[in-house]
Amino acid sequence: MTIDTSLHPCFSPSAKHKFGRVHLPVAPKCNISCNFCNRKFDCANESRPGVTSTVLSPAQSVAYLNKVKALVECPITVVGIAGPGDPFANPDETMETLRLARESDPNIILCIASNGLNLEPYVEELAELKTSHVTVTVNAVDPKIGAKIYRWIRPQPNRVYRGEDGAKYLLDCQRASITALKRCGITVKINTIVMPGVNDHHITEITKAMAELGVDVQNCMALVPVQGTPFEDLDAPDPKLMMEIRKDIRQVLPQMSHCARCRADAVGLLGEANSDLIQEALIEAATRPLNPTDERPCVAVASLEGMLVNQHLGESEQLWIFERTDDGEFEMTETRPTPLPGSGSRRWSELAERLSDCRAVLAAHAGPSPKTALAKAGIRVMVAEGLIDEALEWVYAGQKPRMPLRVKEPGAGCDSDGVGCGPCSGPGTGCG
Repeated sequence: MTIDTSLHPCFSPSAKHKFGRVHLPVAPKCNISCNFCNRKFDCANESRPGVTSTVLSPAQSVAYLNKVKALVECPITVVGIAGPGDPFANPDETMETLRLARESDPNIILCIASNGLNLEPYVEELAELKTSHVTVTVNAVDPKIGAKIYRWIRPQPNRVYRGEDGAKYLLDCQRASITALKRCGITVKINTIVMPGVNDHHITEITKAMAELGVDVQNCMALVPVQGTPFEDLDAPDPKLMMEIRKDIRQVLPQMSHCARCRADAVGLLGEANSDLIQEALIEAATRPLNPTDERPCVAVASLEGMLVNQHLGESEQLWIFERTDDGEFEMTETRPTPLPGSGSRRWSELAERLSDCRAVLAAHAGPSPKTALAKAGIRVMVAEGLIDEALEWVYAGQKPRMPLRVKEPGAGCDSDGVGCGPCSGPGTGCG
């Protein structure tokens, strides 16, 4: 069958209420530093580019894609990669994901959003995979203005450009990438972020320059000031200004007006928040082996004596390591010390390194920080109670173990839902 590109909800207003997309978060690294961007936050209620709850490997992402199709009500017609960094700062992961997605569904629309810095070398392969839509973010075509927007440009790990040199290098790469994309017949959308006092007077020049390159459509987006960035105190452009800008340039390039500023892990119809089921599927996918050939034979358990799952992960000074034997029994192979509390998120990233051969951690209680950090390393934190052997049976069967029965009181612990995770007798340093 021929791929029906009219079913792309971002490029077709008639499709936006009927067809959905899934963004696969496989690209954590970025090769430019923008004064409006902060990717440190991960909040389920925060919908903006660069935000994701976890990062998946290519193999994990395709398993997740198949799960998502069964969970959402609308037809999923688009697979996109939009970060949380830049797809072509992570080219191996990006291209492998696209190849696997195309093998999984020959009729799916493949879509990429990039800053354009390292895009050109991959254009021909994108075309071979029938990638039909690519978005390039272009915020300036004058290096003097670009220098105000970008802190640095890093085309290679040991090569960094700053100031006007960096802005010019980026612009040259963007022009070359767009030219190559159009030569291959790929639809190109330009995202332009309107920043008052920085580039709001420059949008017409950007639009004209992009039209000359054969760009198909432009999406002018209002700046959303983000805490912790150099532009956090910049005023967002008001709707009147955005309306005037779009009116001035729509005669030059068609304008997209229904952008939902999607997260890097967005799923479903435009503007819809990810459901709890989608969030659970995402974290579950992150706990799968990074590659099908990977082996994670072990499970770590927070236990006081090695028989029961009965300890808070944040209080555990050591974890008991279990492995399933060839005859189906569970063998305790060793105990491993946990990092000392008080180092914040570094404690949990260090624990993830120590548990690289573990598929899961079983604990009586656990806060959100270890759950998130370990999930990003492909290790699932599972809250359970009772005999360790019984819980391990469930884990190795790919199912959830029995949850502990407890009464929660507001503020009684460290869970992110605000109702606590039960009494905690730890030293007060918490799980975060």
